[in-house]
Amino acid sequence: MLKKILVAVDGSPYSTHSLRYLGQLFQNLPDIHFHLLSLVPASSLGSAARDWLSEAELLNTVSPATRNLLVAQKKYMLQATDTLKRLGIAEEQIHTSVRLSQRTVLQEIIHEARQGKYDALLIGRRGIGKLEEIIMGSVSATILEKCHDVPLWIIDGQVDSRRFLVPVDGTSHSLKAIDHLAFILAGNPFAEVTLFYSKALLGSRPAIEPKDFYSTWGEAWCEEHLRREDSLFHAPKQILIDGGFPAERIFRLETSMGIDPSRQILRQALIDDFGTIVMGRRGEEVNKGIFRGVSDRVLLMAEKVAIWIVG
Repeated sequence: MLKKILVAVDGSPYSTHSLRYLGQLFQNLPDIHFHLLSLVPASSLGSAARDWLSEAELLNTVSPATRNLLVAQKKYMLQATDTLKRLGIAEEQIHTSVRLSQRTVLQEIIHEARQGKYDALLIGRRGIGKLEEIIMGSVSATILEKCHDVPLWIIDGQVDSRRFLVPVDGTSHSLKAIDHLAFILAGNPFAEVTLFYSKALLGSRPAIEPKDFYSTWGEAWCEEHLRREDSLFHAPKQILIDGGFPAERIFRLETSMGIDPSRQILRQALIDDFGTIVMGRRGEEVNKGIFRGVSDRVLLMAEKVAIWIVG
């Protein structure tokens, strides 16, 4: 099945890191396509006017500086296409668009991700300080907050490892993250997946009730794979195998070190050179409290690693 990834780029080094990440993971794999999207804000008009003007008409209303930025982004897009081709992505797998944004850039990215029914949205995170990010917010943090219906791949810095660390906790959002990973990595000869559980003090050993998963995976599958004593690891592994990922490249790791699961996840990624962390998260209706969710804290503290957030 064809996979479609929306990649937000802006010509920055963070975008270049994202392209290299994609080439490293998906070179010479024809069943995945990438849409590179670059947006230039058209801020000189109110939103009502922008909604009914065509792009050609809109171009006539913007400043010379905005026009120059549009030209620069189109030039960068040619370079981005060449970069992906050099990394083993075929030209027919690459689609590009550079356009003036008729909403805010954030709204436009989220709208495109939903309208195009993409399997994931990838953005490169700018290297601002963590305190700045808490105070000011960031594109990645804002998209994470507002976009729960499209899996997000957030790339922080240059990522060279093809190893995936996947925290598991027996919840439906954890299994849905595994399901997304299985779909994306089906037929991938490069990746390696480690299922990880931390018995850190602030973590909790899950009690899995198969009936809670019937609506998603069906009664027969749930009774077979979620009734086992080792279902915490077995069920995610089975989802990967069912999706076409080879069993010999699936590993498991359990630790009791640390007091905070989010810190332990990042520590493990650093120690064992994992390039990508894949996590599920609870729905936006869930009140996560002052300490937020584990996935939020992992994203906040992560450096030089890719974070996939599903749910």
